[in-house]
Amino acid sequence: MKSEPIWKAWFAKHGAKLLLFARQQARNPYDAEDLVQEAFVRIWRLYGHTGEVAPGLVYRAIRRLAIDWARSLDRRALREQKTYLDAPLSSAFQRSLETDERQQALLRAVDRLPDEQKEVLTLKIWGELTFDEISRTLDLSMNTVASRYRYALSKLKEWVPEELESPPKERQTK
Repeated sequence: MKSEPIWKAWFAKHGAKLLLFARQQARNPYDAEDLVQEAFVRIWRLYGHTGEVAPGLVYRAIRRLAIDWARSLDRRALREQKTYLDAPLSSAFQRSLETDERQQALLRAVDRLPDEQKEVLTLKIWGELTFDEISRTLDLSMNTVASRYRYALSKLKEWVPEELESPPKERQTK
């Protein structure tokens, strides 16, 4: 006759109470299940598989894990928020009709640029590379990179106002 492993009997006896406690500690029910499992495994590894483990140890482990997980999530949220606010394009995600219209006009104008100018412009503005870095990336001279950038800006200064003024049908026929 095969006997049931000790951990299964112990968990059958205490598991529901531990899960209830974990749900009070966790931010969502899925985390609660993970907390119970992680705490149980940690305690069982620490104290071995040979005997009864005091439920208080597992409750304490659940509580500590929940605090650690919450801190980790909070730190992550702060890092993501800081990255979003520090990002040079964070304003591009702000939605307003005027902003959308200007962005669309700019994107249409950029799309009209020759590929070599568009590439340099993208690396300079959105990639935040220096002319030296761009010239090494594209294997071009710095003078060529600088002139392509200058030509692109000159065309954009002319084309963006045109894009804002002309109705969509006129743009399609050009």
